[in-house]
Amino acid sequence: MQHEAGAPLPPPHAPGHGAGPDWAFVAPHQPVARPVAPAGPAAPGAHQPVAPAAPVAPGAHQPLAHGAQPPPVPGPPPAPPTAPGWHAPAPQHAPSPPSRDTTGHVTLPPGGPVPLPQAPEGTGVTTLAVLLIGPAGAGKTTVARYWAQHRRVPTAHISLDDVREWVCAGFADPQSGWNDHSEAQYRLARRTCGFAARNFLANGISCILDDAVFPDRPVVGLGGWKRHVGPGLLPVVLLPGLDVVLERNAERSGNRRLSDEEVAGIHGRMAGWYGSGLPIIDNSQYDVPTTARLLDDVLARAIASPPSW
Repeated sequence: MQHEAGAPLPPPHAPGHGAGPDWAFVAPHQPVARPVAPAGPAAPGAHQPVAPAAPVAPGAHQPLAHGAQPPPVPGPPPAPPTAPGWHAPAPQHAPSPPSRDTTGHVTLPPGGPVPLPQAPEGTGVTTLAVLLIGPAGAGKTTVARYWAQHRRVPTAHISLDDVREWVCAGFADPQSGWNDHSEAQYRLARRTCGFAARNFLANGISCILDDAVFPDRPVVGLGGWKRHVGPGLLPVVLLPGLDVVLERNAERSGNRRLSDEEVAGIHGRMAGWYGSGLPIIDNSQYDVPTTARLLDDVLARAIASPPSW
């Protein structure tokens, strides 16, 4: 049978030919080809070649062929077979976040009162000014010099009696009695000692001074030293028994030796330091090295807790 111009009739299964459900046309799946410009005009109805698909990078999505199944997605490995009676361990829980009273992962200690600092062992390398007080024959000059010589830092020893003896002509000899002339030289020597101590301290050199300061004369005694040296001056009293003082005074010679009556009078006035709050060392039974060590321990406690005077 011919159709109008002798063209062949479409096949019975072509679309538009009275097709029902059993005649539905299903086109086979063809991969989508990239459009390629024709090299030249082609005849109507001629077959057009399809350009090959571009290579796909590894890991990129590749289209599946018609009817093919997608590859399986890898999952967790299967659990190994278990023996009868075996139970899986309980899952481990993540650590809880730190609470408010922690810093990082270190737990803070509970709050409480701050303890008092312990007194150091000795004065160490501290720069300080010391006033060693004591009667004639107490051994204060010998102990002060020994302590200054055995410190680990530069330390100077300033003795008031040595400075007073700088005056050669017109020296007010204590054996002649205490008068206005001797009082004036004493004040001048104390100011000179204070000036020297301040210069030593300003240059990082500790100093220890010794003097027979009386507790019943605060203006010319302890108060005067505080004015000339400074409020950081640490006073310590060296006060052995009267018999020890008399024995040591008897070993002296020249201007340093006093009469027994003068020594006893000075020692009696020195007893007023008891109850004053100043540290007192009775070195009646101690030699010089032991007394110097006790002095260092007393000064260490005074540094930690300065006395009020």
